[in-house]
Amino acid sequence: MNPITMRLGFLLISLGFSGPSLCDNTPLHLNAKGTIELAFTPEHNAQGVILRAIDGARRQIAVQGYSFTSRDIAEALIRAHQRGVRVQVILDTDQALRLSGSQLDTLAAAAIPLWLDGYHRAAHSKIILIDPSDPQGAVLTGSYNFSNAAQQSNSENLLLLRGNPTL
Repeated sequence: MNPITMRLGFLLISLGFSGPSLCDNTPLHLNAKGTIELAFTPEHNAQGVILRAIDGARRQIAVQGYSFTSRDIAEALIRAHQRGVRVQVILDTDQALRLSGSQLDTLAAAAIPLWLDGYHRAAHSKIILIDPSDPQGAVLTGSYNFSNAAQQSNSENLLLLRGNPTL
C-alpha cells in the first residue's frame, strides 16, 4: 500500500469511517440513497454550497484538494476549527507550494493539520467529507477546485451528497 493510501486510510479511520477496505482494488458499489445537490459554475454558486456545508459541520471535516486559493473556503475551515470541529486537509504538494494565492499558509497559521501529497504526479482529488459518521453527513466532490477561478471563470461541477453514511 502506498504512503498516501495509508495516510488517507488513517484519516478516514480517525474520522470514524468503517467501510470497505481501502486496500482492495475493486471499485465500491453502494446503494443510492440520501439527497444530491448539483451545481455548475460559473452559473451556480458552488462556493456557496461548500461554505454552507462547512458552516453546518458539527464534528469533523476532511478535505483533499488540488488547487486551493479560495480565501472564503479557507476562512470557513478556520471558523469550523475555532468552534471545535476537527478539520484536516490534504493538498497537492506542487499546487500548495507553488500556486500563487495558495491558502496553505493561511490554514497552517490557524493550526489546521495539513498533509501534502507528493507521492502522486498530481493529487487531483477534490473532496470534502463533513461529519462522516452522522446519518446526514456530507460528501462534496466533483471537478470543482477550491479556487476563485473555479467559481468565477471555469466550467466546473460540484455534487453535495447527504444521507448516505456508507459513502
